[in-house]
Parts: sequence; structure tokens; C-alpha cells
Amino acid sequence: MIVTDHAIRFVDVMAVRHDGTAPAGPTTVVRLLCLLPGHWHCAPEVAADRIRLRITLDEDVDRTAVYGTVVAVLADAALDGWSVPG
Repeated sequence: MIVTDHAIRFVDVMAVRHDGTAPAGPTTVVRLLCLLPGHWHCAPEVAADRIRLRITLDEDVDRTAVYGTVVAVLADAALDGWSVPG
């Protein structure tokens, strides 16, 4: 799920745990943040089965890049059991 606020210039990306045997949100968010580009400004909100990433957009970071990168990162084996709802 993607929500964009054009006035404030951020995008929210939601990831959900679809496999109960996958690590919970607090462990997963650490792994996820480590795999995202280091220059992104990101504020996570974490629950056991859901992670919301609020990522600031700028001239180098746009909505399409954010979505594509987060989906690609969630394909990493360390994040099995988590995905962006489609």
C-alpha cells in the first residue's frame, strides 16, 4: 500500500507479515532499514505484523523509486514472509 502526500513530500509504504513464522516487525524493520539506500530519510512505525515506512521525497527520491526499491528489498531472503500488499 502506497500513500503519497504531495504537499509534505513523503510517501508511506506499508509492509505486512504474511507468514506467521517470519520474524516479527521489530526484527524485520532493522533488516529492512539496513537494505534501503542510506541517504533516504525514513521514519518507521512498527507493529508485530505491520511496518509503515514514511520516506521523504526529494529531487533524487521519487515515489516510483521508493516503491520499486522497497519491493526489491523485501525479496531478500532475510525478509521472507513480508511483502507490500498489492
